[in-house]
Amino acid sequence: MTATQTIEPKAKEYNPTVDDFAALLDESLSGSAPSEGAVVKGIIVAIEKDLAVIDVGLKTEGRVPLKEFGSSVANPTIHVGDEVEVYVERIENAMGEAVLSREKARREDSWTKLEQKFNAGEKVEGVIFNRVKGGFTVDLDGAVAFLPGSQVDIRPIKDVTPLMNVPQPFQILKMDRRRGNIVVSRRSVLEETRAEQRSEIVAKLEEGQVVDGVVKNITDYGAFIDLGGIDGLLHVTDMAWKRVNHPTEILNVGDTVKVQIVRINPETQRISLGMKQLGSDPWSGIEAKYPIGGKFTGTVTNIADYGAFVELEPGVEGLIHVSEMSWVKKNVHPGKIVSTSQEVEVQVLEVDASKRRISLGLKQTQENPWNTFADTHPKGSEVEGQVRNITEFGLFVGLEGGIDGMVHLSDLDWSRSGEEAIKEYNKGDTVRAVVLETDPEKERISLGIKQLATDPFQSASSTLKKGSIVTCEVIEVKDAGIDVKIAGTDMTAFIRRADLSRDRSEQRPERFSAGDMVDAVVTQVDKGGRKIGLSIKALEIAEEKEAVAQFGSTDSGASLGDILGAALKAQTKDKE
Repeated sequence: MTATQTIEPKAKEYNPTVDDFAALLDESLSGSAPSEGAVVKGIIVAIEKDLAVIDVGLKTEGRVPLKEFGSSVANPTIHVGDEVEVYVERIENAMGEAVLSREKARREDSWTKLEQKFNAGEKVEGVIFNRVKGGFTVDLDGAVAFLPGSQVDIRPIKDVTPLMNVPQPFQILKMDRRRGNIVVSRRSVLEETRAEQRSEIVAKLEEGQVVDGVVKNITDYGAFIDLGGIDGLLHVTDMAWKRVNHPTEILNVGDTVKVQIVRINPETQRISLGMKQLGSDPWSGIEAKYPIGGKFTGTVTNIADYGAFVELEPGVEGLIHVSEMSWVKKNVHPGKIVSTSQEVEVQVLEVDASKRRISLGLKQTQENPWNTFADTHPKGSEVEGQVRNITEFGLFVGLEGGIDGMVHLSDLDWSRSGEEAIKEYNKGDTVRAVVLETDPEKERISLGIKQLATDPFQSASSTLKKGSIVTCEVIEVKDAGIDVKIAGTDMTAFIRRADLSRDRSEQRPERFSAGDMVDAVVTQVDKGGRKIGLSIKALEIAEEKEAVAQFGSTDSGASLGDILGAALKAQTKDKE
């Protein structure tokens, strides 16, 4: 090898061409060269005042404030030569330096760890450090999460100060790395812990067991009792055998009470409690204590629209239905008859031990005015009272004892229709009537006003027989016939069109006028229906037969006109 050949490679090594320089630059920047947005490891090459100079393999170093490492010049925690992780924000800024961040590196590292725990459903530890609108911010080892106000505790809490700046577990509900959003919950952690505690406590409890508890909360329907880590519901109906209108009548928040476990739901872990079960059931043997028909004294405890509840003894109540409160007061509110806390005497009407019901009667302990009236006013006796009400079917008359009797339309007048007769009466009028019928069980009394006078039909019908001839006055002319009044009586009758004359041509009602006097024969006497049947036609036929019998026969050659003429002359003489 010549000297010239030896010198040429060395000269080329120390004097690279442009192509050689480009190749060397590409080699240095390729492969493991850091990129923006990545977390890389670097070496601290120097510490200048409050900055750490870090080499991450770029063209130039980057500077990071010591406070991002939790360090300071006076109290250093890092030293030259230490390897640290930093976040590359920019490879080169306007000053030609790399822009690095220790905080963002920690944050990126935290996000990675949090995502792993979120996917695995694990809890994370954090610190509540600030209050924001709608909730709080939580530091999760560098990553900031949002804690909604509803997720702080199982129940709303007024003061969150004791929870601030204290490391505690959280459950991640939602993560969005692209938007930088993390939502956490402290409540779900408490509920899970509470569920575990509940399961342990419930496993130790048995139905029928008697335990001590503390009244934690009171509602309208009952009270929640703390059994030492788990709550049970003491319903208002299980507090006492007697009626309890509101739990505050028996319990107060903070009271220590002894309760019995009535029921445990293994699925929902709900516990039903009872206090009355610790005492004897007053309904045991209730039929013997309160036999039907027995009279007892009780206290009115509650009044409803349909009746009143009466306490016979602590834990035993019966109902007086509104219909069993008074013999005479109907359709009135029970509160107008009895009042709360009033002592009343009642009679047992019905006992149903299985349904825990006792039906009571108040009016049964008082004198029945319907029976009294029936005893003192037999059928046919006369009474006097005021008209209390007028209806379409009659009058209601007030009687002794506050009861009413009814006068039906048909019992107002003998001769007139009820609709016409009732117009003469007004509310408040004093009237006399006859007792027609009494029915104490149905609470009915039938009265009659027309019965005060003699029935004109009965007196007149005793003299009127079928076939009798009567003189009548025409009252009204109708298309179907005429209404007439029998002379000398108050009786009326109706003569049909077909009975107005023997001749069809004369069977015309319009040939009569009101006030005309006509003779007719009685064809029917119906005492039950109080009807009299009259016929002018039948009278004419009867007179014709009589005339023929007395004055000759048509076979003898005499005309019917001659016979009737002679009969009429004889009849006229008789009348004269």
